[in-house]
Amino acid sequence: MKILVCISHVPDTTTKIKFVNNNTTFDTTGVQWVVNPWDELALTRALDIKDAQPGVVESITVINVGGCETEPTIRKALAMGADKAIRVNANPTDSFIIATQLAEVIKKESFDVIFCGIESCDFNGSTVGGMLAEILNLPSVSALSFFDIENGEIKLKREIDGGQEVITTQTPFVAIVQKGICKEPRIPSMRGIMGARAKPLQVVEAAAVEPLVEFVSYEYPKPKAACKRVDPENVKELVMLLHNEAKVI
Repeated sequence: MKILVCISHVPDTTTKIKFVNNNTTFDTTGVQWVVNPWDELALTRALDIKDAQPGVVESITVINVGGCETEPTIRKALAMGADKAIRVNANPTDSFIIATQLAEVIKKESFDVIFCGIESCDFNGSTVGGMLAEILNLPSVSALSFFDIENGEIKLKREIDGGQEVITTQTPFVAIVQKGICKEPRIPSMRGIMGARAKPLQVVEAAAVEPLVEFVSYEYPKPKAACKRVDPENVKELVMLLHNEAKVI
């Protein structure tokens, strides 16, 4: 079985976001870039299965759409344990561009399972996985919190109201994962970091695709209102604030 994990190059979740050029461009100055957390969990789960079932998973490849500045992030994925990597040399301007560029590469390869994180922590669009499956005309299962292979059969689970939904599917398919797919992301070992330098990283030139979305400008969220203190004995005022302002009752 060959597994492909789509990874995004995103700012660390502790990054203080700033914009320049009249709030039309994200300021990358001093930003620490990481593997998107949902993609990192997907990769970890794939690696865990490969380690637990030798011979079942033949190879794990990671793929990213981006410029050369994303290669340190890709190398981290290789250090975690991925066997090889592909970088599509394109500017990831919108979800359609990313999904289409991924699809153009995947059409030329043969993968049994294509992992995508449910969203990226920068734009939180939750659209690439679904778009990718549609472009490739493959089945997809979204919001997965469990993935395993038992006796050659794919076993999937996702959370639903009041319980879990258990799913089986045939390969190839797109697996869109969320938190819960594994407990913690794998931390690269020193041996993995050193070995990542020698692992193959293939650069593929972008296909000619026009974006469907243009980001006009960005806005900061409104500042939170000042904290209000209510006397413990003044229950009526507390209820009034919860009802009229917080609108939680």
